[in-house]
Amino acid sequence: MTAELRLGINVGYWQRHPEDQTETVLAAERLGYDAVFTAEAYGSDAFTPLTWYAARTSRIRLGTAVVQMSARTPAATAMHALTLDALSGGRVILGLGASGPQVVEGWYGQPFPRPLARTREYLDIVRQVWRREAPVTNDGPHYPLPHPGGAGLGKPLKSIVHPLRPEIPVYLGAEGPKNIALAAELTQGWLPLFVDPRQIEPLFGESLRGRPDGFDIAATVTTIVTDDLAAALEFAKIPLAFYIGGMGARDRNFHLDLIGRLGYAEEAARVQELFLKGDRAAAVKAVPDDLADAISLLGPLGRIRERLQLWRDSPVTTLLVAGVKDEPTLRALRDLVKG
Repeated sequence: MTAELRLGINVGYWQRHPEDQTETVLAAERLGYDAVFTAEAYGSDAFTPLTWYAARTSRIRLGTAVVQMSARTPAATAMHALTLDALSGGRVILGLGASGPQVVEGWYGQPFPRPLARTREYLDIVRQVWRREAPVTNDGPHYPLPHPGGAGLGKPLKSIVHPLRPEIPVYLGAEGPKNIALAAELTQGWLPLFVDPRQIEPLFGESLRGRPDGFDIAATVTTIVTDDLAAALEFAKIPLAFYIGGMGARDRNFHLDLIGRLGYAEEAARVQELFLKGDRAAAVKAVPDDLADAISLLGPLGRIRERLQLWRDSPVTTLLVAGVKDEPTLRALRDLVKG
């Protein structure tokens, strides 16, 4: 059970068209929200909007949920993070994720196998860069430094810049038990997606058992404040259908696997089938109402107040509100959580 939930916002990644959410971020900062998180898939990147918001704010922390590891070498990600951390006065949270084989191999042209081992190497290199204790080296198979081939002239290097903080907080986006356990072992936080607060302990309690004090479980929660619960449910189903059906290969989709663990394996398979056939409207309708409701905060403020207790009773420590853009609603949600 969480003594006091922190509040943040997740503005995600751009959908179809560029979207500047500066006004939403400024409102969140004024209202005392702890953090703003950006994301990336295969369109807009996470760091550029975050830097844009950093330049317009002074207090709110700046997180990525998540930066895809295959998009950048570990050294490049470390450079991005240390640069933004310095310019923002030490406000960065680096959220990392392995993504899935469809994006990693189809978009970035990188191999996907052994994501856990790759994540360990990636984290080690990033932290070597920030700590500047010695020139950066890695003898692992995924990110060898110096590169063992090429011109044969590579040598270990140390960052020219002394980072503002030698230990920038790192969170992992993770859906499977082994990856969640890795987050608890090696990082300062877990970024769950599509999580039912009632099932975190039964499904992932063992994975989280070794987490350190202060470990942050920052859950992104689709939030729609409206008197029309049916309409809210339909809207909340759209990203579920997309991730179950389209954000993964037919035979390897971690989002589909997660929904199966939540108790909806048969329904998830049907959603994927419809989505891959091109009937996206039917795929959305096939998402169970109970699933969409369980992982979201939907309906009138009174109903959301009641359902917030499920999150307070869970191990979640930060709620990342997704889908809310206007200041009055952000204020009302803050008052519900903090009141």
